[in-house]
Amino acid sequence: MRITEIYQSIQGESSFAGLPCVFVRTTGCDLRCSWCDSEFTFTGGTTMALDQIVAEVEKYNCALVELTGGEPLLQPEIYELATRLADAEHTVLIETGGHRDISRLDPRVIRIMDLKCPASGECEKNLWSNLEQLRPVDEVKFVIADRPDYEWTRETIREHRLEDRVGLLISTAFGIIEPSQVVGWMLEDKLRARFQLQVHKYVWPADERKR
Repeated sequence: MRITEIYQSIQGESSFAGLPCVFVRTTGCDLRCSWCDSEFTFTGGTTMALDQIVAEVEKYNCALVELTGGEPLLQPEIYELATRLADAEHTVLIETGGHRDISRLDPRVIRIMDLKCPASGECEKNLWSNLEQLRPVDEVKFVIADRPDYEWTRETIREHRLEDRVGLLISTAFGIIEPSQVVGWMLEDKLRARFQLQVHKYVWPADERKR
């Protein structure tokens, strides 16, 4: 596998926010979101065998592990890696852009699927069939950059009845829109979703790589 970095930090997003977590950040992404904060993952990285990756994760003695990127589902070995980490009794999260098929993932893996809103420039690539693969333990994230993004998110949630099916996360594109605006819209619409900030960007400098 091509790996950009493996490190421990706190989980900055999702319902696991604030917990210690080991991140396995893969190299490569086939999306180019307008607000991307991890362009450093697009190229480079180091080739590592699965045994090496698992051994590096185990050094941290941490129960929570997230597979992220880039886009981790671009890596053919990601499925076996996820299973091996689950076998080792880790709670395994995978953060994926929502445009790659999630059906092959080990059922023990918690999917955090980032459906792309229009301002990302990648909305047309969302793989809508993935919604049928989600379970109540999984989460769907929307990153909001403007009012049209919010309205698209609200309509998507309601059209697919996601409030009753899966955990919902609403984030702001960092530095682009005020969080208070989005929270106000959510409260006005009585949207049953979790508003979240990227906690790590408030603990450390927002542009710092290893958080």
